[in-house]
Amino acid sequence: MDLLHKIKDSIWRFWKKAHLNQILLLVVSLVILIGLSYFAYLASTANVESLKQGLAQATVIYDKDGDEASKISANRMEGVPIAEVPENMKNAIVAIEDHRFYKHRGFDVYGISRAFFKNLMSGRIRAGGSTLTQQLTKNALLSPERTYKRKLEEVFLAIEIEKKFTKDEILEMYLNQVYFGSGGWGVQNASKKFFGKDVSQVTLSESAMLAGIVNRPSALDPYKNYDASVERRNLVLKQMLKYEMISDAEYQEAVNEKIVLEDKGEDPLKGKYPYYVDAVLNEAINQYGLTQEEILTRGYKIYTEMDQNVQAGLEKVYANNYLFPVSPDGTLAQSGAIMLDPKTGGIRGLVGGRGEHSFRAYNRATQLKAQPGSIMKPLVVYTPALEEGYTAESTLKDEEGMTFANYKPKNYNGQYAGEVPLYTAVEKSLNVPAVWLLNEIGLHKGVAAAKEFGLPIQKEDENLSLALGGTTTGYSPQQMAEAYSVFANGGKREKSHIITKIVGPTGNVEGEYKPKSTRVISGKTAQKMTAILLNVVETGTGRNAHIPGYNIAGKTGSTQLPYPDIPNGTKDQWFVGYTPNLVGAVWLGYDLTDRNHYLRGSSSDTVVPIFKSMMENTLPYIEKDEFETPSINKRLEEERKKEENTIKGQLRNFDDKMTDEAKKWKEKLDKGKGNLKKFEEKLKDTYRKYQNQ
Repeated sequence: MDLLHKIKDSIWRFWKKAHLNQILLLVVSLVILIGLSYFAYLASTANVESLKQGLAQATVIYDKDGDEASKISANRMEGVPIAEVPENMKNAIVAIEDHRFYKHRGFDVYGISRAFFKNLMSGRIRAGGSTLTQQLTKNALLSPERTYKRKLEEVFLAIEIEKKFTKDEILEMYLNQVYFGSGGWGVQNASKKFFGKDVSQVTLSESAMLAGIVNRPSALDPYKNYDASVERRNLVLKQMLKYEMISDAEYQEAVNEKIVLEDKGEDPLKGKYPYYVDAVLNEAINQYGLTQEEILTRGYKIYTEMDQNVQAGLEKVYANNYLFPVSPDGTLAQSGAIMLDPKTGGIRGLVGGRGEHSFRAYNRATQLKAQPGSIMKPLVVYTPALEEGYTAESTLKDEEGMTFANYKPKNYNGQYAGEVPLYTAVEKSLNVPAVWLLNEIGLHKGVAAAKEFGLPIQKEDENLSLALGGTTTGYSPQQMAEAYSVFANGGKREKSHIITKIVGPTGNVEGEYKPKSTRVISGKTAQKMTAILLNVVETGTGRNAHIPGYNIAGKTGSTQLPYPDIPNGTKDQWFVGYTPNLVGAVWLGYDLTDRNHYLRGSSSDTVVPIFKSMMENTLPYIEKDEFETPSINKRLEEERKKEENTIKGQLRNFDDKMTDEAKKWKEKLDKGKGNLKKFEEKLKDTYRKYQNQ
């Protein structure tokens, strides 16, 4: 113990003698000084005078070739001059976001100190302490990350901005670029979006509501959460009262005012391909961690897998209303379709609905959850059966009245053959053979196959009705196209995706797609299944999808109505088809199915022609290729011809032999006739000699 104290005393004496406290303090100060100088230098070299131009940059969407395809073109600087913004609107923003705005020079020491200690207590960065100028800086010049490095950059750039622009200019830029939710950039667009009027006409209460939304645009959207939005409005009004921006009477009147919402805003996606752009935003948010506000308020470059020819072709199809059924009351039958490259999983085009598009509307190509019907059969029944050793010609039972525990499937046409070849069961989309076969190979194999194809299965879906697509949650065209891409891609499933790369406004790559491939089945099994599915389009339920000059494989699907007294109607209709280089999936139905809104007729007559039109409008732009396998029809035809040729050959050989034999017999007969004639002449000569004697 004494030795330890002596060592401590020695170290302490040396520390004091060497003045290490002063040296350490000097080093720390020097590091801080160098760091601050570095950030000050960066700020001084930044072209903050181009801030307005930077704020006006739209987020641009690029196609697979790097060409500009679309953009979010609701220009954030298409706003109003500060002179047209009501004083109450300006005060509301200042009161709730930065009440010392007119006193500081770009950053607020009090605000930053308060945020620093709050973050220190929580152990992570939660509060920003940003002034309006700093928020403007972040949106225009910096990445959205929450780090102390970025905060320092923000502070020094804000100081430079304050040197170049007046307070009114800064406030004008802020109000015209900030995001208010529901696709509303800037205070003018937001005023039209929520109140149906120009910002110059908004009341004190409406101004306070707009100012309150800025903090959390999604959570405080009055269309989605009116009560929370009103509560936030009241907080803004309290702040305005606190800082003597309004009187007690004005406060009471504004708090008691009933806000009436009216949407006269425009769709912010004024560019081309709105549903595809919607899907781009969804993927950027859900898979790359960006927020809607960040994407919509900053100039990103988003590179995608889009083929503009394919996308334009799909939109052309969906503009042809005659292809789609109409309900008696004129309600649009809805639909969603998608096209992807089976080799990469890249989504070449999609359409998420019919009718007028709304910003980030429900996208039926990517977000739909509909029961798949018979398009599940190849995935959960026939493919695992082929893997188990069954063949296209294997005999399956197709008997009326077959029961599996309490489940009794029926064929849609009410006809039963007793036994059918496997390929015929697929071609005619027969239900009983599919259920019988799944029961034979084992339900667990069908469930496992579905998961390998990328289709999640709920516990309650693990029953034999899975063979016919009986699921509780359902799937989207994107999921089904990805699953069927396995057949076109030699048994491998590539993860379907839209985005390949996201580049931020500063040029940094902020997200990039990493390919993900899964071996699902063998290449041989994929070819066998393709051979069977080619039959479906050639002579089966998908024959209306046939396009001369192209080999297309695919499968129809439909789901029953919940009304037994309507026998000729369906709830959902599907077709998934593919060539070697393109997979397409289309769903057709109503968002709300009832006795007046359902699909009449079969999928062969309704959804299949839509798919055919999709392919006719896109295949000319896709590299043409041939499947490595013929259809079962063609193979059987080739075998029949070969057999016929064999029989004909045998008959020909027999005929040749008979001809040769006939010739020989004829020669013998002719020779015999000659000998007989000679014998006859000899007899005559003998007779004449006898008479003469």
